[in-house]
Parts: sequence; structure tokens; C-alpha cells
Amino acid sequence: MTTTLDIRRPRPHVAEVWLNRPEVRNAFNDAVIAELDAAFAGFAAEVEQGGDLRAVVLAGHGKAFCAGADLNWMRAMADYSWDQNRADAQALADMLWTIHRCPVPVVGCIHGDCYAGGVGLAAVCDIAVAAETVGFCLSEAKLGLLPATIGPYVVQAIGVRSAQRYFTTAERFDAAEARRIGLVHETCAADALDARVQALLDALVANGPAAVRACKRLVQDLAGQPLTAELRADTARRIADIRGSAEGKEGVSAFLGKRSPGWLSA
Repeated sequence: MTTTLDIRRPRPHVAEVWLNRPEVRNAFNDAVIAELDAAFAGFAAEVEQGGDLRAVVLAGHGKAFCAGADLNWMRAMADYSWDQNRADAQALADMLWTIHRCPVPVVGCIHGDCYAGGVGLAAVCDIAVAAETVGFCLSEAKLGLLPATIGPYVVQAIGVRSAQRYFTTAERFDAAEARRIGLVHETCAADALDARVQALLDALVANGPAAVRACKRLVQDLAGQPLTAELRADTARRIADIRGSAEGKEGVSAFLGKRSPGWLSA
């Protein structure tokens, strides 16, 4: 049973995960980390067992998406041994990896403040939409720390040059800058955020479910890879596999026959 998340199934094929600690602006602690990890591991298991989940929304209740680390949790960590700090950080790294490897797309719905670990959550989403009023900050250096566990996802999202600046200055930046550097895909008025996310979900669930999962995995597997003969062979194998699949055949048949594919009525 979760105590820090509000997990919903609002429509067929879609799950929502709401950070549900509005009194502390959805700040992280060890319970949040454990419950996020369990929730997204559960979604992966559901898909692997044949479930028809096609997308997950990650959002936050209250005035902020996520304001970083919980102050009480930080006070407790002040007395941790090195081994305890290492285990605690590993749990956060593992949670981010679990979200990253969720087999279906994760859509970030970002409002209010998005600081520190919250930026990591935004970066680990496959698609991120932010209200125009959101403030972002990689604030760790202000505390004498560094954004290590979230770093791989943030650097992948914003690039080395932007990371060199915002990791080291810990400056606050707005949603327009977040979009410019690639942290979010688009911005909109705060009162249009939910509708924009729903439109993206409509697009995702209209596509072949297995194809969407394969596309997500393809991007992750291709990122940073050299263009070798092995890579070319791998991509040829992947398209051959999906062309020969039941979904691939149905999709092409529906297109040629000018009808809706079967997955839209599932």
C-alpha cells in the first residue's frame, strides 16, 4: 500500500502516478523513492505478463511537481555513515533506472517548482510537458553536494554544455530555458497543461502498442552508439521482427485497407 503516491487508472491503457506529499511540495524521502520504484516495477511486470498498459503519466499534487529532497530526510542523512549514504544513493539511482526502463512511455506533467531530484524525474520521462510558470533548479551545489544519481539522465536530456553551466552555478531557470536546452519538450499555459498531456496520451494509445514499446527501447539502445556493422545488422533485425509480427501485419493491412487497426478497438 502506497502512502506517498496517488496511483490512478483514469482511462483504458493509461496509468497516472501522482506524487502526493503536497505539504512538503512533493519532496523526496526514502519512502517516496521506494514507492516510485515499486510502482514502476509493477507497471513493467504488468506489461511483461500481457497487460495492455500503454502509457504512464508522472505528475504531482499541490503547488509543486517536486522540490527535491525532504528536509527531515536530509537532517537524518547528516548522521549517516558512508555505507548508509551509499545505500541510500543507490536506492535513488535504482528508482530512476526503473522509471527509465519502464517498457511504456512515461509522460511528465510538470508544474510549480521542479528542483534537484525533481529535475531528475523530469529528465527520466520520455516526454515532458511543463507549465510556462515552472521554475527549475539543479540546486545541489548550493548545499555542497552534486546531482550525481540524476546526472546521467539530465546530461542526456540537456547536453554537456548546458549541464556544465547549470550543475555548477545552481542557477534557477524558467520553463522557456528548460525547453531550449531540451529538458522539456514543450511548454504551455498552466491551465492548458492537463489538456496537452491528454492529447499526447491520445497519440500514444492510437499507435501500435508493441511498436511504441519497441520504439522506446530502440531510442535507448541507439543513444550514443557508433554506426557499426553490428548496429546496422541489429536495426535490420528489429524491423524484420516487427514486420513479421501479428501487430505489424495488422497495422500494414489496416493502412492498405483504409480501416482502423485492431488495437484501437481493444
